[in-house]
Amino acid sequence: MGTKLTFNRLEKKFILTEEQYLRIKAEIDKRFDPDEYGETKICNLYYDTPDYLLITRSIEKPIYKEKLRLRTYGIPTDSSLGFAEVKKKYNGVVFKRRIVMPLPQTISFLADEIDIDPPTQISAEIKYFLKFYKNLAPRIYISYDRSAFFCKDDKDFRITFDKNLTWRCYDLDLTKGSYGEPLLENGQVLMEVKVPSALPMWLVDILSEEKIYTRSFSKVGTAFLKMITAQRSYIK
Repeated sequence: MGTKLTFNRLEKKFILTEEQYLRIKAEIDKRFDPDEYGETKICNLYYDTPDYLLITRSIEKPIYKEKLRLRTYGIPTDSSLGFAEVKKKYNGVVFKRRIVMPLPQTISFLADEIDIDPPTQISAEIKYFLKFYKNLAPRIYISYDRSAFFCKDDKDFRITFDKNLTWRCYDLDLTKGSYGEPLLENGQVLMEVKVPSALPMWLVDILSEEKIYTRSFSKVGTAFLKMITAQRSYIK
């Protein structure tokens, strides 16, 4: 299966207990297949300005927001692939554009040290992003264990389950491994529903029966708030 580089979709997030996860997962298994990555650890570095402009704007829940991150599938080595991604959200619709290269080149590209030859539309968009926001650099690390599935009847309808969400604001190097502080409470699972349009009624019925409701949740926004809280506690 080829690597998909562009995405336009609705994304709905739900925080599940372990018991809710097991019940929902049993229904998902009837209608979905594992995607090309199956179960894997996803590692991310979120880029931002020194004053965290992108994250603070996102927390304010504007109609339009955007972020830049470096992602790998699995804890990487220098021979792993790195995904440079710009993710934008406008009026509830998510647009994701990304390029993939060997990890060292991706890091150099995001540091604005090298160009892609020949350039692509997506690489030009990321380059513009780097120039528009000054002094972008890795600021927060987030990793999690993800199980990803796509609907048997609609490959663009995906559901993911994330466990063991971990963050840190130091050792900002993906090759150093997955460690840090927990992002969710013990036993909680983050479910993300990614669909081109409205949620199907069978899923709405299951969520309603389980009293599971969509909520606004940003991994990097939550990590940032935890970081600020920890810094204030340290100062006291």
